[in-house]
Amino acid sequence: MENPFKKILHNEEVPKALREKVINDISLIKLSIDIADLFAVKYPSTIGEFLITEKETVKSKKRNQDNLDKE
Repeated sequence: MENPFKKILHNEEVPKALREKVINDISLIKLSIDIADLFAVKYPSTIGEFLITEKETVKSKKRNQDNLDKE
């Protein structure tokens, strides 16, 4: 079986339209990965941190109120 990559000419210019299409496709893939990362990883992490912080704040307020009630 012949290697098709050996047929590629090293000094040959790629048509501008084809080059732009490939670059646009790569940009679309990068954008898709960034959006997936945002909603699948970063957003849940942020919500989790917010809920943990809110829970700690509520516990802290309750402890402060309990201490005031004891006095």
